[in-house]
Amino acid sequence: MTLRELNVGKSGRVISVGGEKILRHRLLEMGITPHTIVTVKKVAPLGDPIELLLRGYVLSLRLEDAEKITIEEV
Repeated sequence: MTLRELNVGKSGRVISVGGEKILRHRLLEMGITPHTIVTVKKVAPLGDPIELLLRGYVLSLRLEDAEKITIEEV
């Protein structure tokens, strides 16, 4: 399952981070690394972006980028 498919209020553990080299590097720098627990807090009115809680901070992420992150629901 990808991060894009995770519903509001649910949490997941990051399994892998994909995407092109630059995108992958940016996601890893933002703290989205394997084994990190990510919770979907909100979704924008039009569905994009989504607001995530991870590592004690809030991060907004485009659905296009969230699709590149493989997770398992916890």
